[in-house]
Amino acid sequence: MKSAVLLPGKEKRVYSGHPWIFKSDISYVDADVKPGDTVTVTSRSGRFLCRAVYNPRSQIALRILTWKDESCDSAFIRERVRKAIGYRRLFADLRSCRLIFAESDGLPAVICDSFGDVAVLQCLSLGMEQYKEAICDAIEDEIHPRGIYERGDVPVRLLEGLDQESRVLRGNVPGDRVELKENGIRFLVDVRRGQKTGYFLDQKENRAAIAPFVKGQKVLDCFTHIGSFALHAAHYGAAEVLGVDISDFACECAAENARLNGFGQVRFECANAFDFLRQRSDAGEQYDVVILDPPAFTKTRSAVASAERGYKEINLRGIKLVRPGGILVTCSCSQHMLPSQFREVIHSAASDAHARLMQIEWRTQGRDHPILAAAPETEYLKCGIYRVDK
Repeated sequence: MKSAVLLPGKEKRVYSGHPWIFKSDISYVDADVKPGDTVTVTSRSGRFLCRAVYNPRSQIALRILTWKDESCDSAFIRERVRKAIGYRRLFADLRSCRLIFAESDGLPAVICDSFGDVAVLQCLSLGMEQYKEAICDAIEDEIHPRGIYERGDVPVRLLEGLDQESRVLRGNVPGDRVELKENGIRFLVDVRRGQKTGYFLDQKENRAAIAPFVKGQKVLDCFTHIGSFALHAAHYGAAEVLGVDISDFACECAAENARLNGFGQVRFECANAFDFLRQRSDAGEQYDVVILDPPAFTKTRSAVASAERGYKEINLRGIKLVRPGGILVTCSCSQHMLPSQFREVIHSAASDAHARLMQIEWRTQGRDHPILAAAPETEYLKCGIYRVDK
């Protein structure tokens, strides 16, 4: 098999179990290696290290498939998909979960979410693109979806040398929306136009965790998207719920989802959440529960300082809006914002708001988004639930 050889000392990262090898760690590759090829990775002394897919256009030039000396063919990929879905069968509703979580499932840069009877696939590396048919075959064998839809409209595909495209890969996918049920709540998901794959499944367990705190309460859900936390609050007995999002389309979808479930106590307002939080806190408004679930404020390490300022602002305003003894639920999905950094931002915001926080729970992404111990990058979601005393 074609080979890539690492610089001396760089094999330590491979031994640690991390699934990425950077371009700067490579000494040389065989002359006949092409972008997208699967290669054997060795140390300078010729010792076998792993097999990986290769793309010199990416800073992550080698994405490891296996640390064993084994064939990486279509049968290998189908078995990886089978194992990934088998793991979810232990605890998840396969009609409402992430079926494949990239490196965590040994399928680098491959994402697959299941919404009702439709699976949505993202293949974000050149090396894995060649295995797309095998992945689809395995998904069909395991869950028998009505259709598989590809959301390839992702800029990272251009960096990998791939086209951006979204299309039906298998079967039939409805032109409007797909219905899924999450924690007993019905949602209509736009898999063709919605953010990422159409819906954020990583917060599923965290949304259920708010149940003890919202019954009979006045709840504010900022960055509501299509109403996920807001509808959970209503489902768990909130007396009054307001969801806020900057997108008219998202608010329309959220309102439709509220009607679908018969939640008359929920309303949605289209507004910039930063402006909304500032205006309402300046006006002295109070809520029993405030939920902050913004999109990622940074995609790079270089922008973490700016992201910290954004998180500080919304948490300061959110804490001011919580009545004494009320609850703050605050989240970050920014991979480069470490849990310790996010905690520090929250505590700093509380200090500036002259409030004291009691941590009730510190949570991360759901079990269908498993975390690799050797790869801290796979743990990206932070969710803190706090009691606010003033």
